[in-house]
Amino acid sequence: MNDSIRNVVVVGSGCAGHTAALYTARAKLNPLVIEGHEPGGQLSLTTLVENFPGFPEGVQGPELVENMRKQATRFGAEYIMGHVNEADLTRRPFTLSLGKDTVQARTLIIASGASARWLGLPNEQALIGHGVSSCATCDGFFFSGKEITVIGGGDSAMEEATFLTRFATKVTIIHRRSEFRASKIMLERAQKNERIKFLTDTIVEDVLDAEKKEVTALKLRNLKNSKIWDFPTSAMFLGIGHIPNAKMFEGQLDMDQDGYLKTTHYVFTQVPGVYACGDVQDRRYRQAITAAGTGCMAALEAEKFLEEHGG
Repeated sequence: MNDSIRNVVVVGSGCAGHTAALYTARAKLNPLVIEGHEPGGQLSLTTLVENFPGFPEGVQGPELVENMRKQATRFGAEYIMGHVNEADLTRRPFTLSLGKDTVQARTLIIASGASARWLGLPNEQALIGHGVSSCATCDGFFFSGKEITVIGGGDSAMEEATFLTRFATKVTIIHRRSEFRASKIMLERAQKNERIKFLTDTIVEDVLDAEKKEVTALKLRNLKNSKIWDFPTSAMFLGIGHIPNAKMFEGQLDMDQDGYLKTTHYVFTQVPGVYACGDVQDRRYRQAITAAGTGCMAALEAEKFLEEHGG
């Protein structure tokens, strides 16, 4: 790390973080990017991305984020591996603790993302991008004409399942309880959809088949009668929400009930000079392009702040 106090520190290295780094680097602010515990963010878990503008044939998720990183580095962004454990935003410069190291920043761009909630099944991680997904908008198209499943019982699951009926011939919602947490309107919409079926009081014990590198079935267990069986399916979509990576800012920045950072005017937190962008503050869209867009906004605001405050 070069300067003792950085003009800009970006926390996170997904689409939002790389875009913020690119813009602030081109403004000659020499940003420091702390990569976080999931370098590349959600895109690093994705295979083919077909909805990012500019790639008519699609692009591999890891390749897209790596290209963003190279582009930001070319203009002078500096990247370090590390994870922010604690932060002090009560005084200037802001202080971030990365275990043994500390970093000081005149402005801070939080792009630490949100991690998908996974079930923790034996073969789940091996099949991410091969039929296991946490994003219907990203991956639904690949399962056109197939039968698929959605796991969950809240609004996320109902929304994902309803969206997926555009592609799949049948969507089965699997939920561990008989009651649903989903709002009445979302549940009714799913129940009225002829392509959506429900399997309640049921949990997923594993996803098959890791050896074939594709989802062929789910191993299910009924919680009432303990029956175990294999349920054929082409994909498993997780509709159990995301966990924002913002714990290190608890008590210092406003959050909603699920831990997403609250922002005004798109990217402003309540602390001047601290901006939040991407999935850590966006529970609604969660797309690569919207994350990149708010990363750009945060960078422009940080640049403006530094101009006004003699950074």
